[in-house]
Amino acid sequence: MRVPRIVLWCVPGAAAFALLVVFAMSIGGPSVSPVRTQTARPQTAKGAVWTAPKPHIVPRAGWLGQGGQEAYNRPPPRLTDRVVAVFVHHTDTPNDYDCADAPRTVRDLYTGQAGARHWDDIGYNFLVDRCGTIYEGRAGGTDRAVVGAHTQGFNERTVGVAAIGTFTAGTDVPKVMTDAIAAIAAWKLGLSGIDPRGTVELVSSNSLSKFPAGARARFHAVSGHTDGNLTECPGEALMAQLPSIRDAAARMEGRGP
Repeated sequence: MRVPRIVLWCVPGAAAFALLVVFAMSIGGPSVSPVRTQTARPQTAKGAVWTAPKPHIVPRAGWLGQGGQEAYNRPPPRLTDRVVAVFVHHTDTPNDYDCADAPRTVRDLYTGQAGARHWDDIGYNFLVDRCGTIYEGRAGGTDRAVVGAHTQGFNERTVGVAAIGTFTAGTDVPKVMTDAIAAIAAWKLGLSGIDPRGTVELVSSNSLSKFPAGARARFHAVSGHTDGNLTECPGEALMAQLPSIRDAAARMEGRGP
């Protein structure tokens, strides 16, 4: 029997590591900040003018194994009314994997977060491998505004997209990977009429981020994990790609060059 690898997500900077360890349970467990829950229904494009098609997404059953059976009990998904921002992450795992093995990496992340850390599920809403394949992460339905556990203080009204790999300075970031991240951003933000090149205001739900509870903070509609939290995630190389990801997502929404 293979012992699952325990994989950390977005390893933070040394100064923040101890803090994040102490509060790890509050990040991913049921005690995550209060949420305005909604009826379990798909997001609607109320007033949205700019939209993008939904990209192909491998469902959870495609990486869970065991015939698609859940390995851990989890509560019902938590939902908000819409998605207005995307936070980009990396998984801090090796980059030299075969893409056919990517589902195992996703499963190991799930084992590390929902199993070893006792979170209520994998934290990311979506994951992308180096071949551009998109995987459904957190349960609840890809079409819905599911509250993840990816960016402490700013999980509401956002989605977390994790690039499978480690993207520190000087690391190559495959274009098919950034294109896939852009496709998710264009689709999810388009449902709310959000320009991926613009900025949005979010309210911090607790004081475990860079902002105290209740603070209003302005972010790029497509931001990096480090913008909200004390972490090096998603790595300098991937952060450097965010402007082009925003531009690509805007084009996918039909917003011009």
